[in-house]
Amino acid sequence: MIALPPPKPEILARRDEIVAALLGLLSADAVIHEALRMRPYETDGLTAYRQMPLAVVLPSTTEQVAAVMRYCHQNGIRVVPRGAGTSLSGGALPLEDAVVIGVMRMNRILEIDFDDRLAVVEAGVTNLGITKAVEHEGFFYAPDPSSQLACMIGGNVNMNSGGAHCLKYGVTANNLLGLKLVTPTGEIVEVGGDHLDSAGYDWLGLMTGSEGMLGIVTEVTVRILRGPEGARAMLAAFKGTEIAGAAVDAIIGSGIIPVALEFMDKPCIHACEAFAHAGYPLDAEAMLIIEVEGSVAEQDALLGRIKEICARFDPISLKVATSAEESMAIWKGRKGAFGAVGRISPDYLCMDGTIPTGELPFVLKRIGEMSVQYGLQVANVFHAGDGNLHPLIMFDANDPASFRKAEDFGADILKLCVEVGGCLTGEHGVGVEKRDLMGVQFLPHELTQQRAIKSAFDPGWLLNPHKVFPLTEHA
Repeated sequence: MIALPPPKPEILARRDEIVAALLGLLSADAVIHEALRMRPYETDGLTAYRQMPLAVVLPSTTEQVAAVMRYCHQNGIRVVPRGAGTSLSGGALPLEDAVVIGVMRMNRILEIDFDDRLAVVEAGVTNLGITKAVEHEGFFYAPDPSSQLACMIGGNVNMNSGGAHCLKYGVTANNLLGLKLVTPTGEIVEVGGDHLDSAGYDWLGLMTGSEGMLGIVTEVTVRILRGPEGARAMLAAFKGTEIAGAAVDAIIGSGIIPVALEFMDKPCIHACEAFAHAGYPLDAEAMLIIEVEGSVAEQDALLGRIKEICARFDPISLKVATSAEESMAIWKGRKGAFGAVGRISPDYLCMDGTIPTGELPFVLKRIGEMSVQYGLQVANVFHAGDGNLHPLIMFDANDPASFRKAEDFGADILKLCVEVGGCLTGEHGVGVEKRDLMGVQFLPHELTQQRAIKSAFDPGWLLNPHKVFPLTEHA
């Protein structure tokens, strides 16, 4: 079980005073302090853990965020930033003595520059909302997490989110130009700018993926890209997960970089087919969704080469989409995978380790063995092209023993990822979920160095203090 730091009694005793002060900084409808109204903020996508906050504030401007941050800093009050709450690692899990600052009301598109291919948006704009704002001119925003309909760009920056198309276009860090953020002391600063490679230290790189521990992002400048001429997907179904993993390694090893290369095993195939009726082969033990883009001639050439590679691994079936509608049908099941698995198991942990693609066959075999060892079913669906695994470990939240086994199973998967040369997280972040496993990835002096960076920005460890690092005297 994941431990949370104890609340500060002196802060809890001042709750009424703190709420009154927040009401003096923001309008009454922007301060939530009643228990029932705070209930939606007690957890995020990692719903196994819940904690009611001291209060919730919903500012509408960067200046309001700064005012709240200054007050909290001056009074030693912890702060937890929150976007849409879709974090799967507990990144937005509150503390009993903390004020949650939600940016969901900061949802304006501030600027779109098609000539320079950029957009400036507030932190509460959804990931998909950016593409919707520019697609009429043939542009799009590349990173596409599965939660893109709901997740917000501020949270994407905090967790350095990826998505199915990050194999070709990169993750959030590869598509950012600049940030406006509020420091723990309430100062408004800007890093990066409206062009690539700003002068000076790479503050943009430091802030991206810092999980809301160094500042609260309020505005984001992103790269927008011209949409491809066309795209097509194909399905490749195999007799075993290890065989499919070997096919993935062969595709990447050939030098082909598809737009997306996704993996689904048999439990996930069945769940998604029952949910989306996408025409997935139910006799397959594993399936790949592979998408390429370009002109029709380019698509044909790439798909032809990929079919040749897959044919070496004795596939059960190979199906190439012949139209945009068929491609959408192929993707329909994958995009709904997390919800589909929720229909067969009301509770599951979604892990997020990353491994070298050459280790896929071995790691998938070990996950299968662990599943038998723990007596828990696992459905694998992940971004195979860059080795970003998402095993969904199914358990019963009403059974504490089942939950503990699921956590231990997940920890063993993440340890395995590190052992084969990978890392603890690819896009979900560390949050509280992987916090106590950081010693598996990093040596003590490396964690000390990382803590020193946190302390330089936030000496009192007031901003999202119980995330990423194992609990210390700072937490």
